[in-house]
Amino acid sequence: MTSRNARTPILVVGAAGTTGRRVTRMLGERGHETRPASRSSEWRFDWNDTDTWDRVLKGAGSMYLVQYDPEPLAPAFIERAVEHGVERVVLLSGRGIDDPDYLPEFFGNGEVTLGKGEEAVRASGAEWTILRPGWFAQNLGEGMFGEDVRSGRVALPFGRGRVSWIDAEDIAAVAVAALTEEGHHGRTYELSGPAALDPEETFAEISRAAGRSVEYAPVSVEEFVELRVGRGWSAEDARTFATLLSPIRRGKDEALSDGVRRALGREARSFAEFARDAAASGVWKA
Repeated sequence: MTSRNARTPILVVGAAGTTGRRVTRMLGERGHETRPASRSSEWRFDWNDTDTWDRVLKGAGSMYLVQYDPEPLAPAFIERAVEHGVERVVLLSGRGIDDPDYLPEFFGNGEVTLGKGEEAVRASGAEWTILRPGWFAQNLGEGMFGEDVRSGRVALPFGRGRVSWIDAEDIAAVAVAALTEEGHHGRTYELSGPAALDPEETFAEISRAAGRSVEYAPVSVEEFVELRVGRGWSAEDARTFATLLSPIRRGKDEALSDGVRRALGREARSFAEFARDAAASGVWKA
């Protein structure tokens, strides 16, 4: 595969996020000029302030786009990007958006925000690649479950559901390949780790890496909501979060996919590798 011109600016929208930080780092390591855009960066970008859109897009040749979930703003932004001359778009989407049963409460009517972004990028006229990762392994460290893991007791309504955790390092590596190499146009990469782990296996692996016990405590949805309300959440937010977790207990997140191998020519990083690196970073220190 041939590499794109390293001097062509690559816009990273969502550069402060889990994947955006890694995409920016990897591009820089490979000598590419990047524009890391976020609300707090030099390249200030705010989805809800369209006055910030043109500055980050002007002169960019390629773009990594993390969508704005609450409403479908990505289609308008993608159209604006192409008007500015962006020739290649790598879009971060998500698992299950083409499965109405994945989250029927949200996906059942077919009006999926992330799906609107996919439709827009396919119709944009630019070269495009779509990434559909499952649950990020980093959610167990720097993300939404990190506090629970550091406490040593993780109370979640996972049941016995297995998860094929995907390391965000792999998501970023696929994004960088699609941004800088040929051969990825028109492809949708379903991304998962190499194995699906049940909760006991997941937290046993974290315990081994962290050098201390992390217990999984299965709870019902109602118990989960009560626990989150006790932390200061609203009941509505807690129930919405429980709904977003429901595919795990229904077995919808155990599927394995070959997107990492198709894009990079190697297997996805194992959960043990993720856990080892996370422990070394100190993310699980109480």
